[in-house]
Amino acid sequence: MKIWLKLFLGSLLGVIAGILLPYNNQNVLDALAWLERLAIGIGRYALVPMLFFSLTVAVYELRQDGQFWRLAFHSFILIIGCAVFVITAGILVTLIFPPSRIPILIEEQMQMVSLNTADNFIDLFPSNMFSALAGDGVYMMPVYVFAFFLGMGLSYDRNYTKPVISMVDSLSRIFYYIASFFSEILAIVMIALSAYWAVRFHNVMRADIFGNIIALFGIFTAVFAFGILPLFLYFIKPKCNPWVVLYGSLGQAIAAFFSGDINFTLPVIFRHLKENLGIRRRSSTVTMTFFTIFGRAGSAMIAAAAFIVIIQSYVSLEITALDVFIIGAQAFLISFLLARCPGNGAYMALAALCAAYGKGYESGYLILKPIAFYLISLGTFLDIMIATFASHAIARLNGFQEDKRIDHFI
Repeated sequence: MKIWLKLFLGSLLGVIAGILLPYNNQNVLDALAWLERLAIGIGRYALVPMLFFSLTVAVYELRQDGQFWRLAFHSFILIIGCAVFVITAGILVTLIFPPSRIPILIEEQMQMVSLNTADNFIDLFPSNMFSALAGDGVYMMPVYVFAFFLGMGLSYDRNYTKPVISMVDSLSRIFYYIASFFSEILAIVMIALSAYWAVRFHNVMRADIFGNIIALFGIFTAVFAFGILPLFLYFIKPKCNPWVVLYGSLGQAIAAFFSGDINFTLPVIFRHLKENLGIRRRSSTVTMTFFTIFGRAGSAMIAAAAFIVIIQSYVSLEITALDVFIIGAQAFLISFLLARCPGNGAYMALAALCAAYGKGYESGYLILKPIAFYLISLGTFLDIMIATFASHAIARLNGFQEDKRIDHFI
């Protein structure tokens, strides 16, 4: 059975279970929350060693071929272009089709939320380089930095580094195989994730407050991911069928939506990029690293659109062009600063946007707290779809991709 179909059936069973479970029973919610933490842990379990060794080999091989900086440059150009386009589109759609105003029913006490940008930079270089591998698997940047320097260091002198290169390459393949095993069993843990998602969604819909914003954001996300995004592949050469790429990406799309977690989805992505889309490891590892760290345009877009809704709920005045520009610019910058937020990107981006904008909106994100899980799901789903299509485009442009037959897709 195809992996995407396993994930879909597991998610479907979970959604049905979530609908049948009592939505207002705290014991049920606590149990599902515990199962969600367990499921996310299982999905992340093999990620750090797989990414560390794979990125080390990828940096070394690309450096040997003289293509690393070219691939990095193409990645950052696409990251910037995607962020500008996606955030602008989300803001415009929200302004053209404004949802109903949301009642201001929030606590007076503002919760302190920070992206910890200063700490993020400090943590890139721990006192002991090896301690980068001993983290909790949430903030991956120190792992990537270590892998980058090790990959560069392997180019020092092949007479000395050849045995290490062989060992690192073998470890990369071993941990890829282990991660592949976990991707096969994720259908089981998807039951818990989707059940918890469905219970919360059922609870929100019964409140009859957020229906318009849920519909607007959901429709726009679906149209963008399944309609607009594939069309961009028509502009790359050599030509490819974007709908085949979309079909080959369904597994990570499902995993991203119900988990809302980038790191949970990464093992699924790497397997699909290689075995469905035919992208070589050296290309997919580098591009996905850049996009999952810096290319969080989907989460930033959801945050910017949600912030527009918050402003419209607070005041009846029209939002000026200057306000739109400021919101868009701040969301653009925030999209590069979500490395420590693999599992709550959109909501953290919204909180950071409220704090950055000021003018009394610092606690505005709290009015959307009941649908935070929904915003996170949409943002993570868009992040993953953008990263997948961008990785395919970059690999194809640089000769690191070959087409696979659909009947051979996993």
